[in-house]
Amino acid sequence: MSNPYQDDRGNKDASITNPKGQGTLTPSPGTRQAMDTAKAFLVGDSMTAGYGNGPDILHDCTIAVDEGEIAVIVGPNGAGKSTGMKAIFGMLDMRQGSVRLDGDDITGLSPQDRVAKGMGFVPQTSNIFTSMTVEENLEMGAFIRTDDFSDTMAQVYDLFPILKEKRLQAAGELSGGQRQQVAVGRALMTQPKVLMLDEPTAGVSPIVMDELFDRIIEVARTGIPILMVEQNARQALEIADKGYVLVQGRNAYSGTGKELLADEEVRKSFLGG
Repeated sequence: MSNPYQDDRGNKDASITNPKGQGTLTPSPGTRQAMDTAKAFLVGDSMTAGYGNGPDILHDCTIAVDEGEIAVIVGPNGAGKSTGMKAIFGMLDMRQGSVRLDGDDITGLSPQDRVAKGMGFVPQTSNIFTSMTVEENLEMGAFIRTDDFSDTMAQVYDLFPILKEKRLQAAGELSGGQRQQVAVGRALMTQPKVLMLDEPTAGVSPIVMDELFDRIIEVARTGIPILMVEQNARQALEIADKGYVLVQGRNAYSGTGKELLADEEVRKSFLGG
């Protein structure tokens, strides 16, 4: 059986674009160019948001990703990176802005409805059922499907061979890196149109981090857009088609991964020189 996770990368175009014809991300320091978000596959456009009645965490923040791209959100602690992901996934109310997926405005949808629309989200913590086996976790990922998902499970096992080996083992007994593979695999079981990852390499060794990044690249090769938050900024930007540096909930720097890695101010302020 062919494995779709081994195809060539989906989209070679470096521009970000969104079907509603709205949104252009104004160039920030380091970008040198405006980034059109009018046709992006997924875009959180001009988002201002916070938690409950608290202060705004995001301030007119725009994040977008196109098919086949890897877009990475980096920045210092407290910059609003995870809040941006949660806003796009519908986990908090936005006070301004919109979220659009594949041309549809989904701003008013619940997280559950966004999953049904094709959003796969892997939170940083509490992202697996520790008492269930690996295979049961993957089956839980297919909860919205009514078709035969055995082929998808086989593809996940091809992508993460260690999970097939440990499929009958309780997920809570796995290493940190293996747990993250379970979490990503479970999200893939929904056959998402876009995959969102919040700190997928948090707490894992450099070797495991490199392996997870390799698997993320393989998923992107199928054409699935990937939007992820990462603390390992330099390594994440090395695999990114697009990068967003947030500072205090605002777009501070934006550009391709290569542009941001080459930018002196970005390197000095966020990448350790």
